[in-house]
Amino acid sequence: MTAHGGDARAAEQERAAEEERAVEQALALVGRQPQGAQYPSGRPGATVPASSPATAEPGTGTGPAPGAAPAPGGPTPGGPTSGAQASSARASATPMPGGSPMPGSPAPSARLPGGPVSGVPASEASVSASGASGPSSRRGTSSVHDAAPSSRARRARATAWPEARALAERLGRTTLAAHRLPLDRVVGHVLAEAVVALTDLPSFDTSAMDGWVVAGPGPWSVREGEGLLAGSGSTEPLPDGQALRIATGARLPADATAVIRNEHAHCDEAKGLLYATRAVVPGQDIRPRGQECRSGDELLPVGTVVTPPVLGLAAAAGYDALVAVPRPRVDVFVLGDELLTAGLPRDGLIRDALGPMLAPWLRALGAEVSEPRRLGDDAAVLRQALISSDADLILTTGGTAAGPVDHLHPVLAGIGAELLVDGVAVRPGHPMLLAQLAEGGPCLVGLPGNPLAAVSGLLTLAEPLVRAIAGRSVQGRYRAVVHEEVHGHPHDTRLIPVIHHDDSVMPLHYNGPAMLRGVAGADGLAVVPPGGVRSGTEVEILDLPWASASPWTEGCFT
Repeated sequence: MTAHGGDARAAEQERAAEEERAVEQALALVGRQPQGAQYPSGRPGATVPASSPATAEPGTGTGPAPGAAPAPGGPTPGGPTSGAQASSARASATPMPGGSPMPGSPAPSARLPGGPVSGVPASEASVSASGASGPSSRRGTSSVHDAAPSSRARRARATAWPEARALAERLGRTTLAAHRLPLDRVVGHVLAEAVVALTDLPSFDTSAMDGWVVAGPGPWSVREGEGLLAGSGSTEPLPDGQALRIATGARLPADATAVIRNEHAHCDEAKGLLYATRAVVPGQDIRPRGQECRSGDELLPVGTVVTPPVLGLAAAAGYDALVAVPRPRVDVFVLGDELLTAGLPRDGLIRDALGPMLAPWLRALGAEVSEPRRLGDDAAVLRQALISSDADLILTTGGTAAGPVDHLHPVLAGIGAELLVDGVAVRPGHPMLLAQLAEGGPCLVGLPGNPLAAVSGLLTLAEPLVRAIAGRSVQGRYRAVVHEEVHGHPHDTRLIPVIHHDDSVMPLHYNGPAMLRGVAGADGLAVVPPGGVRSGTEVEILDLPWASASPWTEGCFT
């Protein structure tokens, strides 16, 4: 990375941060007061009607009258702030004396009809769909009087990122009943019982090489016959001074001294004698009984993921089946009428990026995933899908905000689900949620519709939950030095795609909430604390399941 490129990146990030701060300051002046009144900054106690053009919500069809001067620090004529930006600003405001808000504090909560509070505290929540990467759309937006209070309420109760992950992991530790599976069906499961050696391995002395088995000192008389082959039964003792051909894996005769490899032996057929071309050490090229393990030794502990080598070891140890934790069954429901499953985006419709991505990602974590179902924006269809699912975990994409077709919160409330996490203090992905549909029933993770925001939700809530249900250990944490300065959110944790570069990690570009280009080239995500970090700072790294197989270089994505 050249110095010029680094300066350009820093300038770009600084501009983005400045724009966000400007938007928050501007929108702190509007859409933040009780429905009957608004208080412009600098005029404590001054009342302005809620319908005043000077304070109307951008995007509602009303605004400053032609020629009217904007409020200090507010939006300029001809440049209305998007509903997403308004939501972000409303979510972080504190009332000043006299009623004017300042960034930073929660606001009174409000409840939406038919369901729990559900706001849109993050700018990414305004993009509608799984895979959306264009301008803000109708999902996740609402009028100032409907969305603003719930947005403030959610911001006030957003769960800290480490606490959200820990809660999801604890919730998944409700052990599923273990079952015994034949070896050909147990790959990918986690052992619920330790694998203990049922016999010595090897269970008898065997030859480690093709060659000659000899007894006593040489030269040795060659015994006639085809020799000893793998799988042959018991053999007679081998007298001193004799040699017999032997194959790899064949059982050694009693009283054998060593095995001489073919390439280290010379047979004089005329005299019927075998000579060694190098010194013979007693026990050489013999695998003694019990060399790998003794009967009763623990070979694999509880919690081991069954891989093909695990199968081989279990088979060698005499097992026909293993006791394992069932793989969690996951249903994926993709919400949004605007999603296409094939072809190019057209006529306001966009491709679904999350449906194809989530199933293989979850399978890599040990889950059995049904084919993703696309439910559109229909509350009744969503409700029926939730109550009829027999999965251990349900993942939804989109619909976690408070827009006119964001039905997830009301539907969850209507079926009596317990909302455990409603918003996490992380960017992107703030409006994610975690719920339990019934006492002891399946869990639900609601992912935001923006692609990278959904990845954030997947790593924050779904991954620790799936790992725990499957009996897998939680992803190991480690820290690495970040190669350059990374801007952070003022209040929330930030997850940034990175790639390992020598002994540090390098942040990748294209890390906006609606983008997948950065994470597609990443081998991990850096956990950036509020306020950001300077170059040379150690940060926590979340590895991606396929990181070791990624051939990427940072030049393609930085």
